[in-house]
Amino acid sequence: MTSSSSTTRGRIHSFESCGAVDGPGIRFIVFTQGCLLRCQYCHNRDTWDLHKGREISVDEILKEALCYRHFMNASGGGITVSGGEPMLQPEFVRNLFIAAKAEGIHTCLDTNGVMRKRMPLIDEVLDVTDLVMLDLKQIDEPIHKILVGAPNRHILDFARHLHERGQKTRIRYVIVPGFTDDEPSAHRLGQFIAGMDNIETVELIPYHELGRHKWESLGHGYPLEGVKPPPRETIERIASIIHAYDHATM
Repeated sequence: MTSSSSTTRGRIHSFESCGAVDGPGIRFIVFTQGCLLRCQYCHNRDTWDLHKGREISVDEILKEALCYRHFMNASGGGITVSGGEPMLQPEFVRNLFIAAKAEGIHTCLDTNGVMRKRMPLIDEVLDVTDLVMLDLKQIDEPIHKILVGAPNRHILDFARHLHERGQKTRIRYVIVPGFTDDEPSAHRLGQFIAGMDNIETVELIPYHELGRHKWESLGHGYPLEGVKPPPRETIERIASIIHAYDHATM
C-alpha cells in the first residue's frame, strides 16, 4: 500500500476492540459516521449525521487493530467496518482493507447497500472484502419506505451484484413486529435469495430496544414506542420459511 493510501482519512463514530456479533470470530469493529437510511429501529441513531464523528487515518486504525491480532487469529476473526454506512466512504474502506489483508487479517463489510458512488470503486472495495454482511430490511418496497424512509431497489440491485460476483455474503434480517415478522415478508425474502449460492447464511436478528436511549439523548422521540421484541415462536416460524428456500439461518 502506498503512503498516500495509508494516510487516507475516514470519518468514524467509534471502534470496538473485541466484538463477537459482527462477523466470524473476535472482531475489531470500526463504526463509520453517516447514514442515508432512517430506520425506525436504528440502535446507532447517533451515527446518522454525515458531519459528526472524528477523522482518523487508515494507519491509525490499523495500528489500534493490530493490538488485538492474537485474539483475531485465535478465533478466526478480523476487522469489520460497520456504521452508520461504510460504503458512503468507499475509498477509506478499500484502503483499510488493503492494509488489513497485507497483514493477513480477515475483512468484513457490514452494509445496508446504500451508497453514493458506483463502479468501479465499489468493486475495488469488494475485491479486498472477505465477507459481506448485507442488511435486507424488507423486500416489499412500500413497507421498506415506511420502515427505513427510502426505496429498496438499489439495495436489491447490490444484492444481485454480489451474487453475480460470487461474493461471500451473509444476509441480515431484523424481525420487527408489525413490519417484518409476517409470513408473506419471509416468503418474499426467501424467493428473492433463492438460487443465490454466494449467500452462506441468513442471520435473523430479533428487534430490540437497546438503542432507545440514544434517540432520547438526542432529543428525539422513539419511533417504535410500545413495540416489544418478537417471541421465539415468531423467529422459529420465519426461520422455517427461509429454510424452505434452501438457505440456512442463524
